[in-house]
Amino acid sequence: MWIGFACILLGSGTPSKQASGFERPPVVDVHAHIMPSGVQHLTRIMKTNGVDIMVNLSGGSNVRAFQVRKQMSEIVPGLLHFYTPAWRERIQPGFGAREAAKLEVAVSTFGYRGLKIAKALGLYLTDELGRRIPVDWPELDPLWAKAGNLRVPVAIHTGDPRAFWEPLDPLNERYEELKLHPGWSFHGPQYPPREALLDERDRVIARHPSTTFICVHLANSPEDLDAVDRLLKTHPNVVVDISARVPEIGRHDPGRVREFFITHQDRILFGTDLGLSRQGLMLGSSGADTPSLDDVKPFFDAHYEFLETHTRDLRHPTPVQGDWSIDGIGLPPEVLRKVYRDNALRVLRIRGVSKTLSSTPGP
Repeated sequence: MWIGFACILLGSGTPSKQASGFERPPVVDVHAHIMPSGVQHLTRIMKTNGVDIMVNLSGGSNVRAFQVRKQMSEIVPGLLHFYTPAWRERIQPGFGAREAAKLEVAVSTFGYRGLKIAKALGLYLTDELGRRIPVDWPELDPLWAKAGNLRVPVAIHTGDPRAFWEPLDPLNERYEELKLHPGWSFHGPQYPPREALLDERDRVIARHPSTTFICVHLANSPEDLDAVDRLLKTHPNVVVDISARVPEIGRHDPGRVREFFITHQDRILFGTDLGLSRQGLMLGSSGADTPSLDDVKPFFDAHYEFLETHTRDLRHPTPVQGDWSIDGIGLPPEVLRKVYRDNALRVLRIRGVSKTLSSTPGP
């Protein structure tokens, strides 16, 4: 049942003590999309699931949006925001420099914590002649550089699962999801190859070594842990989140996944891709049925069980993303604390958490 809102203080999320004796710290969810119409439900969601900081990657691109997000964070002090570029203005000269200036206002004046780049860059956006704008478009160099100068991360979504480039038919393992969202299918010559998009992203990362990039959705290569391993080893300015990719990560041999998480324990962030808006609730993706608030705890619990236990044949968090089970990886407590919290606090430059965020973003 939907409920009204109540204010919370940071740190009020209730830690969960597992059967193994591990006491989960208050969790930082670095990947959510919270619209103003959904904020009244966020207090209950965070408290019930042990989350005390949630990052809204849909922060908007103008002062009005900044003011509204500030009001949202007054209702829920643990809610942080990332700036999203005004792509509709991309045709106008000086777009990159203007966006860099707006990012600085969002960070320095309104306390925003980062920059979010959606997959539209590289897939959907075109220039004034109708040509595809690549991820490594030179016009955006001032924006990447400004994020580095402000010491805020760039959460970048490039590409999508491999299945999205395969024919949209019942043989596609993501057919159930794609038939509901045919616009997510990139099969055909009108779309760039997935590998070309990832190469463009990597060139941006290499050009801006002083900027931290959060390559969301496990760098959109959860099917290939070796590729993500190479990315992290090649680019020390990259971290990844696990949002909306536990179904794919959990298909690998659990020993291999556990080894990957332990090797890169300082570079992996917890995220869910939770969405709250006037249209309803999104839990990692959206299917034919709209979930209710009662579905949120099982969604978070599925993430926690995957990370904390060695249970086999688990139901993964987002059934529409594939009809298969996953295996838990039972991470050590010290690794879990980094993934759930410590890594995010470092990347977001939060030095301590009590009733207010103790650090001020900016140079």
